[in-house]
Amino acid sequence: MNIGVLALQGDVREHLAALAESDVRTRPIRRPEELADVEALVIPGGESTTISKLAVSFGLLDPIRKRIADGMPVYGSCAGMILLATTVLDGRPDQESFQGIEMTVRRNAFGRQVDSFEGDVAIDDIAGGDFHAVFIRAPWVEEVGGDVRVLGRVSGGQAAGRIVAVRQGNLLATAFHPELTGDLRVHRYFVEMVRQAA
Repeated sequence: MNIGVLALQGDVREHLAALAESDVRTRPIRRPEELADVEALVIPGGESTTISKLAVSFGLLDPIRKRIADGMPVYGSCAGMILLATTVLDGRPDQESFQGIEMTVRRNAFGRQVDSFEGDVAIDDIAGGDFHAVFIRAPWVEEVGGDVRVLGRVSGGQAAGRIVAVRQGNLLATAFHPELTGDLRVHRYFVEMVRQAA
């Protein structure tokens, strides 16, 4: 099984390493022809407007949208969550998304870089207790469509109850960065999603 990581900007190396530890073959994806060689895709954290612009420049926007529409499993973390949303609040007017998950996401919802934080999140479907999550200029989900399952919410603080993990069919998104924690449970959950889709 081959899982690609969109390698235009962001935490590409960290996702490649986490997937490799989850017993799958991985490869960076920068061109449409490389996308054809993978069964699934991870969209990393980074800067969503930059990744959006580069996806257009590299000719990947429409091919990724088509693969998503055809059922390819995709996981997006932080900026990846924004890029999978059908509606983005506080984004640039020219910002594009892959239009995957029926949700409204607010960019930088928790605040600026100095407001980044770590906290525990209980994630439905993932055993082993709360996930210690790293939020860096993170989004949150303000609204979801009827086919979207909310998997995780912030458990405490001023943002308690905010949605930070969702799934719609073969698409998974988190507002936090599991690739930075050494905890492989989210990546292994996604790998199992890919196996079931196959």
